[in-house]
This record gives sequence, C-alpha cells and structure tokens, in this order.
Amino acid sequence: MEGTQDNRHRAYWLKTLHEWHWVSAAACLLGMLLFAVTGFTLNHAGQIEAKPQVTSQRATLPEALRGALARQARAAPAHAAVPAALQAWARSEWGIDTAGREAEWSPGELYVSLPRPGGDAWLRVGLEDGAAEYERTDRGWISYLNDLHKGRNTGAAWGWFIDIFAAACLVFTVTGLFILLMHAGRRPFTWPLVGLGLVVPVLLALLFIH
Repeated sequence: MEGTQDNRHRAYWLKTLHEWHWVSAAACLLGMLLFAVTGFTLNHAGQIEAKPQVTSQRATLPEALRGALARQARAAPAHAAVPAALQAWARSEWGIDTAGREAEWSPGELYVSLPRPGGDAWLRVGLEDGAAEYERTDRGWISYLNDLHKGRNTGAAWGWFIDIFAAACLVFTVTGLFILLMHAGRRPFTWPLVGLGLVVPVLLALLFIH
C-alpha cells in the first residue's frame, strides 16, 4: 500500500514537472533560437563583414522655431529633454521620433544622440543659423539581432521581455533537472553527461581564458 502511494506521488510530480517543462519550452522556443543564433554571430563578429549605410539629410529650421530654441538655450542646462516644438518639426520633416530623448545644449548648438539597435543616428541644430542635420547609420540585420541579444538601445519593453524570457528559461532548466533526477535510476549516463556539461566550460575558463 505504501509503495502504491509512493508511485502515485512520484507520478503526480513527474506529470507536473513535464507540464511546466513543455509550457516553458514552448514559451522559450523562438527566443532560445534567436539567442542561440546571435550567440554564434556575436562570437564570430570579426569574421562577419558589415557594410554600414550612412544617410545624411539637411534642412533649415523655421525662423520662429530657431529663435525659440536660441532663447531657451540661454537658460537650459547642459542636458535637457528635446523641446516639444523641435520634436514635432523633426517628425514632420524627417519622420524621426525624438520623444523621451535627451538633448545636449551649448551656446550655439543643440545635439541629440539617437542610438538604436543595429545602427546609430544623431540630430544637430545650429542655433545661430537654424541649420539642421540628421544622420542615420544602418549596420544591417545581423547587427540589429546582435543588439537585441545584448539589449543595446532596445528600450524598456525589450528589457522586460529579456527578464521574462530569462525567468522562463530558468523554469525550463530547473524542471528539466528534476525530470533527469527522477529518470536517472534507469538511465546510467544521465549524471556523467550532466557532469560533463559542467566540467567542460569550467576547464575551458580555467585553462584558456586569461
């Protein structure tokens, strides 16, 4: 009777672990594929050629907007939010979004850095003559995916995704470990393989990473 109860207890936990394992695996599938591929591309970044494409555009601010920015520059701190009027003008002129960005103010110039995944961009405005210049650099889709892997200039939403994805991977890994534990009695190579997965990276780190 006690053996039957133990078997039921084991079957319950094994079923529960399998459910959590496959659900977390399904949730992590595409993310793990992305991070595996970009892990390879990042490791071989020197061998993968990237040809950046640079686009430059120039325009002149309306006199009213230039005057307003020049007056604001006299009292503005060195770093402050991009003025709403300049945001609207940049959006209508070049289709760029500067909302939430920080501008670097100087007596004769306003500069906005616009980094993004897979590239870079910046906006410069001359406060004396109203000359505006926008430059965008695109390093290609491999660089874009690599930056997603690193969370570089990806914003809060992608940061939350990485955190949730990491938690799901932990669930996938821990439930997999317990499933191995429950099946290890019938599979003698389980722990040698687990140990190998631990020993190999440790030895590589100790012997070849300086």
